[in-house]
Amino acid sequence: MSERTKPAPHGWLVLDKPRGLGSTQAVGMVKRVLRQGGHAKTKVGHGGTLDPLAEGVLPIALGEATKLAGRMLDASKIYDFTIRFGEQTDTLDTEGEVVARSEVIPSAAEVSAILPHFTGPIEQAPPAYSAIKVDGKRAYDRARAGEQVEMKLRAVTIYSFDLVQAGEGEVTLRAHVSKGTYIRSLARDIAQALGSCGHVTYLRRVKAGPFLQEQAISLDKLEEIAKGAPLEHLLLPLEAGLDDIPALSLDPDSAQAVRQGRVLSELPHTDGLYLAKLEDTPVALMELTGGSAKVVRGFNLPDVAE
Repeated sequence: MSERTKPAPHGWLVLDKPRGLGSTQAVGMVKRVLRQGGHAKTKVGHGGTLDPLAEGVLPIALGEATKLAGRMLDASKIYDFTIRFGEQTDTLDTEGEVVARSEVIPSAAEVSAILPHFTGPIEQAPPAYSAIKVDGKRAYDRARAGEQVEMKLRAVTIYSFDLVQAGEGEVTLRAHVSKGTYIRSLARDIAQALGSCGHVTYLRRVKAGPFLQEQAISLDKLEEIAKGAPLEHLLLPLEAGLDDIPALSLDPDSAQAVRQGRVLSELPHTDGLYLAKLEDTPVALMELTGGSAKVVRGFNLPDVAE
């Protein structure tokens, strides 16, 4: 590493992804601004795909935080979305062709009354225009080729539903959902349950796991890193993705043992997952059972490795 090269960062950048930008493109942008900003080569990944037509919270993991990106995929999400009643498209959003029309336009009261039927564990058919593989091929590739795609039902959970706003022929809802939930399918099914049809005209993720839209930065802010702006005040620590996991304090000897993958014994803690730390530095995720803690995922952060 040259004297001019800044060290590779470890932690989270929470992007406020604009409409039209793909999640993979966003990762590419982060890699570019880090490189242009003089940072050493850094591993970068995202914590859950956000469709190009959707906007909002996209957690970007840097360095050792990429080891937690898989946990983010399993995290629940909160979305605001608008259903326009009267027309359904083949993509279930504004990009597709209209495939059904209805004169029935439900009232706000009717929408509110139906929401409890979609709260809790439900089954939904994902959109044909989705990245799910059907017989080894992406569903959206089959759909674009004109094939009739039969999507299997999948179990998801809707933790809560709120009516945010009602307008002429449309409603905006907020939904807290489990992983694997397709908002476009939810909009389709709500409209059909009300004897109408509909599609999504607006979709914004306001929360992804522990990350909130208030923490998200714009692409303009991101670009400042490329011009040499300090990264520190934009970067959230690695453990920000683990806000629901208790800490396990280590001394230098036990930290060294954990880094070598050894089991810690005779711990007076309850069973469960812990973030093992040496002072303020994350060392590993550990699973504790019957007083013994095993490493689930180790972190090779610089001041631990020294």
